[in-house]
Amino acid sequence: MKSLETAKNMELYSLSTLNYIRKKFGFHNAKSLGQNFLTDKGVIDSIIEATDINEEDLVIEIGPGIGVLTVEAAKEAGKVCAIEIDKNLLPVLDFTLKGYDNIEVINQDVLKTNLNDIIKSSTFQHTKVIGNLPYYITTPIIMYLLENEINIESITIMMQKEVADRIIAGPGSKTFGAISLAVQYYCEVSEVADVPKEVFYPVPKVDSTVLKLSIRTEKQVQPKNEKLMFSCIKAGFGQRRKTILNSLTGAGFSKDEIKQALERLSIEPKRRAETLSIEDFAAISDELAVFVEKKDE
Repeated sequence: MKSLETAKNMELYSLSTLNYIRKKFGFHNAKSLGQNFLTDKGVIDSIIEATDINEEDLVIEIGPGIGVLTVEAAKEAGKVCAIEIDKNLLPVLDFTLKGYDNIEVINQDVLKTNLNDIIKSSTFQHTKVIGNLPYYITTPIIMYLLENEINIESITIMMQKEVADRIIAGPGSKTFGAISLAVQYYCEVSEVADVPKEVFYPVPKVDSTVLKLSIRTEKQVQPKNEKLMFSCIKAGFGQRRKTILNSLTGAGFSKDEIKQALERLSIEPKRRAETLSIEDFAAISDELAVFVEKKDE
């Protein structure tokens, strides 16, 4: 797959190229969109390698920026669908991606894009998501992809290190929380690379981490009522300083109902949410489901 000379010889990750593009198109980073452009080829290669892209893959890229990841993914993938919310970047992408016939740019908010329609209309066997996500919207995008059961195989994305630490945390850790349980429920999580803030332009205030989220073919647990399980998780971590006996009242149960459920499971009522595993929350929600069923009768 060949590109025109202008695009083929450009190192899109270099500061000189970025400055050239900024001057050529009068482009300025949109702080409101959290735009920080990656300038390290090693990190780019790590993302592409971890995603394990081949010609039978459709790659959906969220927030292509000036096309740094897009071009590298296109060299390996059957097709790359790059979703960019900033219309000011469209002429830039038209320039940097010129000559690649397997790239499609869609000017939309990914949270308002029907990704399953895009996937269904393709002829590729697998779909993989990549991206360098804006810090302010990382969690909403991840949960949008997972909760809406988008037909994807994996998500390999860069995010703020603090968010990544919360996602990979286990029970008992100070960073363990609702997002840890939610992502690990849907995915097997692996850390790809830590990325220092100095390899971005402009330089952000925090470091980043690349995670690969491999979608589970079978979830960690099989609760009777998934919605109720997540309601319990949300209540537990919504008031994480409280004991589980007190915090679960936020899910709509009385202390007596919660106490009965915990006693049947031999879970100490004074424990706090961060000490409980996904298996614990599934078991608790299954016990509490009995009271929901009685109320519905």
